[in-house]
Amino acid sequence: MDSIISKTAQSLTSAEDMRNQTKLIMQPYANWEEYLTPAPLSIAIMGELVFISSVTDFSINKNPPKDGYKYIRYPESFRACLMQVCNSGWTAFNEAHTSMDQIRLHTAQVPDYMKMAVKILFQDNDEIIQAHLPDQLNNIQLIADECLKLSTETEKHFMDVIVIIQELLEACLNTEHFYGEERGVIKKKIEENKLREKSAQEANKRTKKSMSTLQKELEETHVNYQKAMDSLPGGLSMMTMGIIGGMTQSISALINGVTSLITHPVRNPSGAVEKISNTVSNIRGQQTEGDLVDEINSCSKSAEILQCAQAIKELMNVSSRDNDIDWKNLYVQKQKTTKTDFIQEQFKIINDELSKINDCKGKSEAQVLCQKGINICNHLAKYAPEGKCDKDINMKIVEEVLDLINSARVFDSKCKDTTKSPAISPKPPMMYRNENSSENTSPLQQATDNARFTIEQNRAQLNKTRETYEKSLENLEKNEKELTEILVTMRNCELKDIDFKTTIDMLVKAMDAMGRVKEQWEKMVRFFQMVSNIVKTSLTTTLKNFVSASEKTQALTTYNAKLFSKDLLYTQAFKACDIASLVNVISGTYTEISNKYLIDRVSSLGKLMVMDKSKPEFLQERLKLQDDCDAAQKGILMLVLKNKDVFERKSAARLERIDRELLAILPPAPPEETKKIQEAVQAGFCEEDVESYY
Repeated sequence: MDSIISKTAQSLTSAEDMRNQTKLIMQPYANWEEYLTPAPLSIAIMGELVFISSVTDFSINKNPPKDGYKYIRYPESFRACLMQVCNSGWTAFNEAHTSMDQIRLHTAQVPDYMKMAVKILFQDNDEIIQAHLPDQLNNIQLIADECLKLSTETEKHFMDVIVIIQELLEACLNTEHFYGEERGVIKKKIEENKLREKSAQEANKRTKKSMSTLQKELEETHVNYQKAMDSLPGGLSMMTMGIIGGMTQSISALINGVTSLITHPVRNPSGAVEKISNTVSNIRGQQTEGDLVDEINSCSKSAEILQCAQAIKELMNVSSRDNDIDWKNLYVQKQKTTKTDFIQEQFKIINDELSKINDCKGKSEAQVLCQKGINICNHLAKYAPEGKCDKDINMKIVEEVLDLINSARVFDSKCKDTTKSPAISPKPPMMYRNENSSENTSPLQQATDNARFTIEQNRAQLNKTRETYEKSLENLEKNEKELTEILVTMRNCELKDIDFKTTIDMLVKAMDAMGRVKEQWEKMVRFFQMVSNIVKTSLTTTLKNFVSASEKTQALTTYNAKLFSKDLLYTQAFKACDIASLVNVISGTYTEISNKYLIDRVSSLGKLMVMDKSKPEFLQERLKLQDDCDAAQKGILMLVLKNKDVFERKSAARLERIDRELLAILPPAPPEETKKIQEAVQAGFCEEDVESYY
């Protein structure tokens, strides 16, 4: 029965299944169709600036900076400055369209390279692996590096527009044309933009830190594997396999966590000028929070902690009739050791790793669990040599273990929510092979309990994702209303009514809208930095360990250091492929939106910029651009709603398949056990500070 559960769970976690699961979990955070709603507005504003530039010209060069202007080319002519903004915007959107289409084509090749890498890893000949695997990993890295270059260049083009607008606004502040209350408003907007840029720089630092953390974790994973092998007592192979599985899961969780860090939207984005002060305080608030990388690193240990807690219960072999601990099974007379000494050592190793992380909530919770585990192991080691203990003490230890498992499940659920890691995850291929060999079977009860827990966790995770998606759509509706109001205001501007204040207002809105679009390109840059760094880490650290792994290493039946290195190589390549697949969906969405709703409007903007403003054709083209941008706003909204329907269907289908294939083969569970699991999972996926994501 255990092998059936294992095979069914593995069949639900194929590479394609996990790619789709990642897309589902990340959907509320990576839905570019929503983030691109400011794009038509940006283009519409550019068109209005072209229109406005036909107003009487003047110089903004009365009080220039000591070293001159850094970005403005023609400070003697305000009209020329407006056209410079429009030209830069036109270039940015053109580059974005071309780059994203190339990124889509590049990332579509990654799964093929991944398939070949897996085929090579399954070879028993080490020389073949050493000779051919680096080529496949290099292919993935080349794609990542090329996409990194494309996304970086595109992000720079959007940044160019923003800095020109910002410098233009600062120049306007120094002219006699601009005074009164508006000065304070624009100063706040400029301050907000600078804070956003600072926030983006902090995000880049976090990505770099996360990559260095990942490399360090990989190195420590190999060391910890060796420690586990060295301290492994006899007869514990399957239990240790679970703990080692937790090590590989921690790497996956860390990568998932960094991915979620990139995809999360900026909180409380503000477009309207009257909300500037709130936005500034929100951005400042983000900078004072604890380090998210440390939080994610702490949370990545949850699978190992849960595996260790479950291993204690397994070794205790508590009788269902009277809750007595099987002391004879727990103590190894020949070696004069308690089997849980090994688990205690693992808890200490995890605790030592946590102590190197900066203080954060996840670290505190994880360390409390580790200390509880160590204390329980101490109690068991105290009474195991005698083979008995007082009935009350026996019951207290059993209760402590059950409480530890429940707490570890709550923590694991919280961490799955934090890192956005799939609840049902695949076993690496070499480990799965070994676990399913005839001589290796784990207790049916534990396999059943684990299956029920992951099913419930998966259900809660997808339900939470659905709720988050609903919230993001509510936020979209608010932004849509705000953008519509801006467009209505612009439409009501007749040429004779346009004054300097109106022009400045539109520049402010242009900078805000372009800033929102640029934020998404910053994410693309960090995505490819991450993929490239994962592959580099695979090639340098893990492949090196694979090559140098000693054949004499103590084995878990047939699972040795080389197979462990193979599994780590697979895990890293798999996650790189996973991220590339997510980016492929995003790039496909962008290309679709750009083809349907953006690129023609950008071309129309280019046409408008070179037309004679005194001719009636100019006014006709302006009105056409207005109508097209209105249609684009509606079209993107329709696409959002369509994608939401697809998301709902896929989520329901995923849950239905898991229930049909995995839940259906499990024996009936006692109602109290089911309730306990549900409560632990819900406690982990409870809605904490939901507003912080929007």
